[in-house]
Amino acid sequence: MEERGWNPDMALGIPLFDEAHQALAEQIDVLMDASDADFLAGLQQLIECLEEDFRHEEALMETINYPAIKQHREQHARVLASLHQLDETDIAAGKEAVKLVLPWFHAHLATADTALARALQAGNV
Repeated sequence: MEERGWNPDMALGIPLFDEAHQALAEQIDVLMDASDADFLAGLQQLIECLEEDFRHEEALMETINYPAIKQHREQHARVLASLHQLDETDIAAGKEAVKLVLPWFHAHLATADTALARALQAGNV
């Protein structure tokens, strides 16, 4: 069964992260069902929100000298590069890419972001 949207098990215990991640998960879910006419604008908005979320996470990682910052940044960069390389005239390919972002997002939350949340909580940042 395809996992979509947000569920409470995805919470990391850091309200700022959890709110941003919930909004992103819901945005991805809505975009997957968007009409072709609404898709491109929604995709651009998703990319902008991901960029903002990633910048915020990376700034926090810098603040605490997070040891896995390079690997975490690389994960962010790969997903953004994939989205930036999409051909805006190919809606089908765009929708397929968004469909792949959702499982990546779930895995990223469960691994990289969980480790970051633990480091932030341990440092009381």
